[in-house]
Amino acid sequence: MNKFKALKEIITSAEISFLMEGHNAISARIAQESGFRAIWASGLTISASMGVSDRNEVSWTQVLEVVECMADSIDVPVLMDGDTGFGNFNNVSRLVKKMCQKGIAGVCLEDKLFPKLNSFLGEEQTLIDMQEFCGKIKAAKDSQTDDDFIVVARTEALVSGKDMTEALRRSEAYHKAGADAILIHSKQQTGDEVIQFAREWARRSPVCVVPTTYYKTPVEEYERNGITGVIWANHSMRASVTALKKITQRIMMERSVMSIEDEISSVKDIFQLTNEYQVQEAEGIYLGLREKAI
Repeated sequence: MNKFKALKEIITSAEISFLMEGHNAISARIAQESGFRAIWASGLTISASMGVSDRNEVSWTQVLEVVECMADSIDVPVLMDGDTGFGNFNNVSRLVKKMCQKGIAGVCLEDKLFPKLNSFLGEEQTLIDMQEFCGKIKAAKDSQTDDDFIVVARTEALVSGKDMTEALRRSEAYHKAGADAILIHSKQQTGDEVIQFAREWARRSPVCVVPTTYYKTPVEEYERNGITGVIWANHSMRASVTALKKITQRIMMERSVMSIEDEISSVKDIFQLTNEYQVQEAEGIYLGLREKAI
């Protein structure tokens, strides 16, 4: 099964699925080896890995280059966080065409203004006109070159201080415009808001959530209420930062790496994650063939 079809089956399945955040090829590879069937290429964490804020400071071509490396390094599909689409419908169209060329199986677009501001910053962020966002969804679907490419429409209505009626109204419009799934976002401390949305949405199309702030909500609550996609959206990056701070501070204080050597991955682990041993095997095949030809 190709990656486009695999992601479509994951997103549209009636059973709950989990997507793990990746911000570079090695984090995506680790997520795959941990058992995740799909990767979320996070705009926040890709930006963070480049040392910039989550405000579209990184260009879409820079993001796509990172995500292409992720897709090349793993066998499972990638759903890319496309933010607002990096512009208008025309920018979205070009983005989707390039994603399909590079084997990136789906995109998530959100209904805020470009350049975007991270959902967890500020209050009542301005949403894009609903019909204009529907145009972006249509442009994405019309531009896909693989029939199984997935477009997830993310509404920020609840994050932006709008009520449930507005969140449902926008989601229905996005669904009719061709979105394959809806991502309902919330920054509440409990999952009550997204669960209420899912109940009222009544399985009209797949629903995804991002439980960053309401992480204590049991997964079973999502399953009971028709939520089928859960995205752990920033946890690899946050875990990496914690580990990096701990280790680098100890090395600085101790002026040695002796005490931490057993606590970190070996160089062999890095070689394994970057296919070094496969390249060594290939040397015997291809260099040997070349020598015979000469």
